[in-house]
Amino acid sequence: MDITGESALVRKKITENLAVEVNYFVDKVSGASIDVLSQASQIKDERKQKSGTVEYVHDKTTYTASFINSVERDYKSDTGSFSLKQDMFGDLTTLSLAFSNTNDTVGENDGTAFVPVITWLGHAESRSYDVDLSQILTRNFIAGVNFNVITDQGYLANPYRSVRYLDPSNAKGYSLGDQVYPDTRTSTAIQVEGKYYLPYRAAITGSYRYYRDTWALVGSTYEIDYTHPISNIWILEGRFRYYKQNHANFYSDLFAYADEYRFEARDQDLAAQDNYTIGAKATYAFLPNGWKMFKRATVTLDVSRITFHYLDFTNIKDYGLPQYQPGDEPLYQFNATVFQIYMSMFF
Repeated sequence: MDITGESALVRKKITENLAVEVNYFVDKVSGASIDVLSQASQIKDERKQKSGTVEYVHDKTTYTASFINSVERDYKSDTGSFSLKQDMFGDLTTLSLAFSNTNDTVGENDGTAFVPVITWLGHAESRSYDVDLSQILTRNFIAGVNFNVITDQGYLANPYRSVRYLDPSNAKGYSLGDQVYPDTRTSTAIQVEGKYYLPYRAAITGSYRYYRDTWALVGSTYEIDYTHPISNIWILEGRFRYYKQNHANFYSDLFAYADEYRFEARDQDLAAQDNYTIGAKATYAFLPNGWKMFKRATVTLDVSRITFHYLDFTNIKDYGLPQYQPGDEPLYQFNATVFQIYMSMFF
């Protein structure tokens, strides 16, 4: 799978209290996940996203409102959000509250990537509630905690993925069927983070995030980051991230027979898994002292290597009878390399 994208973002301070931001993003995808390729051909798609944000500061309170519109051939999404941030107790404490509402229209491409025939399957709505508290504890240490709740309802399944069940009449030993998801989902997550400023101008950050939802998914994320500036020209950063989750309560790599349960899924995102991320980022100020209307300009290169391991999701695309019986295929795993390069010019 190859994913490429271009993004342009402009942020302008209108007055001392008001700023606006606009962003245009194009995301191109060529390929498909392993479970889609097990039953269909490779896909090509493009997502275009437009967003606008308004930020207003009054005294020690910051109000932010934004709108995001995202369009694909078989998926449409609109998100509106509002947040406020309040500094308190001599600016040592910051409290943030946020709410967002997303409305999606979900479809399925029944034709080719170039002449798509879209069947619209349903709608989904998602609401997100966030509470974030950060506290400066000492001169060199700041800590924070974030609490997030998301409620989803509507069509929540992936139309391009299927369940698998044993079928002795099929030469493969199994057949594929439609996934059936619950119409609702509530997710809860809490994250704690600490950032410590080191004596030689560097900083180290550690965080832990716990996630749980009503589909019985439980996940934990551990991350550590290191930032090291060199004069006012370079900023070097490194990070390590580890994530692990169990499977959803209606997930199975292989069901015993068709319609074994009321809800069934073989979506790799709902399988038990873990993954590791190692990343590095370098930012270079090629105009550290500015030039004409620009006060400063930087270019950044960010590279990440991610290793995915699935603990109960098998690779049925490349393996099967007669070498492996259904359910005994090797567990699936893959690696991803993510490159990001961007330039920032401040005026």
